[in-house]
Amino acid sequence: AVALLSLAALTPAGAASAAALPLVINTWAFRTAAETAWRVLELGGSELDAVERGCGQCEIDQCDGTVGYGGSPDESGETTLDAMIMDGNTMEVGAVADLRRVKNAIGVARKVIEYTKHTLLVGESASLFAVRMGFPYEDLTTQKSLSLYSEWLNQSCQPNYWKNVVPDSSKSCGPYKRIEEVTYKEEQTSSQRDVHNHDTIGMVVIGVSGTVASGTSTNGAIHKIPGRVGDSPIAGAGSYADSTAGGAAATGDGDIMMRFLPSYQAVEYMRMGTDPAVACQKVISRIQKYAPKFFGAIICANTTGSYGAACNKIPGFTQFHFMVSSPLLSQPTEQVVDCI
Repeated sequence: AVALLSLAALTPAGAASAAALPLVINTWAFRTAAETAWRVLELGGSELDAVERGCGQCEIDQCDGTVGYGGSPDESGETTLDAMIMDGNTMEVGAVADLRRVKNAIGVARKVIEYTKHTLLVGESASLFAVRMGFPYEDLTTQKSLSLYSEWLNQSCQPNYWKNVVPDSSKSCGPYKRIEEVTYKEEQTSSQRDVHNHDTIGMVVIGVSGTVASGTSTNGAIHKIPGRVGDSPIAGAGSYADSTAGGAAATGDGDIMMRFLPSYQAVEYMRMGTDPAVACQKVISRIQKYAPKFFGAIICANTTGSYGAACNKIPGFTQFHFMVSSPLLSQPTEQVVDCI
């Protein structure tokens, strides 16, 4: 057992890893989320339970200010939440987006699976559904989020997500109006997020029999235009789970990444027998062709418990940290992969 633990500790995160089940893998060094999910499995909970509780722990912890309440205020100063959870056995998905005044976003997403025939609920109606499911209305604003909002206003609303509008969105606040004649040009600006603004927890859990579940939770892009939904609550983009192949979860610039369905693509690569680390790398490389300066990373795991991760190398973001829990490790362990 000691030899196995030593081998696991020395395995490069980007290489093929020793296979063991059950497995919990999540984006970033969110240790308490990993510990919570692993504890759920130890106590006999299901893979879905582990994903819900693990991501829910990050909502409670306000992981890096980019998950849960009190972070990433939008353009009007409000914090809203996105989350999803997926059952790799039934292929059912529950998701909420632009959720307002309810803290436990992934808990509400789980109720979408359990009590509706739908997949995704959004906005005010998602909040009303949450209340019907027994979740309390709570203020998601904190002194910190108000401070972030005030600082942004004082900096002439920079940065923001508008283009082709008047007044000039690169120099002043709105309200904006569209320019009548737009000259389209390809944008190659770097992502506004960086290693200190993670934006999502994504988690994949694989049970002892190879059953897969996955999920995400986030408060989205800071200073986003109200109503904006990123990749996190979109099946195949934010995460994807299929108990016949594996699971994946993405993090980073959701506006770019969701266009490529990276989590779905990674799972399909693994279905074809591609090693999880290579599957992750192939997904990142695909996005690079269209958006070489995007900020993003992905974690991948197959049904035997092999796993990997990959990220896009940009200034300030050259390595990606993620958490792994498995029988080969004495405790949930932070791992690192070099970006490509």
